[in-house]
Amino acid sequence: MQIRTLAFALTVAFASLAHAGTGPDIDKVNGAIRLETGQLGGDLQTVNGSIHLADNAKADSVSTVNGSIELGTATEAASLETVNGEITVGDRGQIREGIEAVNGAITVERGATVGGGISNVNGKIGIESAHVGGGLSTVQGDIEIGAGSRVDGGILVERPSGISWGRNRNPRIVIGPNATVGGKLVFKRDVDLYVSTSAKTGAIEGATAKPFDGPSP
Repeated sequence: MQIRTLAFALTVAFASLAHAGTGPDIDKVNGAIRLETGQLGGDLQTVNGSIHLADNAKADSVSTVNGSIELGTATEAASLETVNGEITVGDRGQIREGIEAVNGAITVERGATVGGGISNVNGKIGIESAHVGGGLSTVQGDIEIGAGSRVDGGILVERPSGISWGRNRNPRIVIGPNATVGGKLVFKRDVDLYVSTSAKTGAIEGATAKPFDGPSP
């Protein structure tokens, strides 16, 4: 019994280490945060400033209020979050959890993996031959799922609440050649939905897909 208890404790400890801070935490009010190539960081947080991870850098949670988040090639992080700013995950990046913005575009580049979902309110979501494990959601943003991408967990486009300023056109949703979207695609407002004839999707609610051939509609 004691041996099994010890083995279980060691398993939990090693699992915790795999998701523990990889370096020192950085917490600012004003100012940018930057990890250089291959540098290890813990939780990175600022209020007014951008956050940049150079190639092969690693961090835990990454968050800002007013500023962009940019990750280079083959970076790793637990989660990414901003209120006002764009988020970019470079080629072969790995985000263990999710990505969230309010006002800002989100781009996930080739070969990258996001374990959780991606959400924003305003701003384009672009997936470029990447894998998203937890679905996509937006209110007023366009969505483009590039060729060969895979999104598990479906798509949700919410209806705007209250008065919506500055944007009257329908969100444009494009699912590219050989892309796969698992789960339901739910649209609670009018959208322009384009689906490649070679793409695969789950059930579509609230919109009618317009099929297209070639690389883009």
